[in-house]
Amino acid sequence: MAESRAAAAAPRRRTPSPEEYIAMQESGQFADLRRTFRGFTFPVFIAALVWYFVYMVSAIYFPEVMGRPFLGMNVGIWFGLAQFVTTFAITWIYVVYANKNFEPRQAAIRAEMEG
Repeated sequence: MAESRAAAAAPRRRTPSPEEYIAMQESGQFADLRRTFRGFTFPVFIAALVWYFVYMVSAIYFPEVMGRPFLGMNVGIWFGLAQFVTTFAITWIYVVYANKNFEPRQAAIRAEMEG
């Protein structure tokens, strides 16, 4: 019952035509959003990939270093835990950046397309 009232109270969105989607895709507004997205995600992705490969190459070619004790565990375990910390940090940074830089642009595009 509450769901039907909420659905009835929600504004109706129009469905844009295929031509409108194509026009938006070719617009400067969409190009700016895409440029902002790529400008953040590509460098972060490359950095994370390099960090992962450093970890893997170290584990494969330098097992004696990875096996050294350090603060109660070996270096390899600390490196592995750092991978998790890095993943969560990247996710948090992405969410903060996206909320600040992507969401306003996406909302403007959505509002223009769906009216």
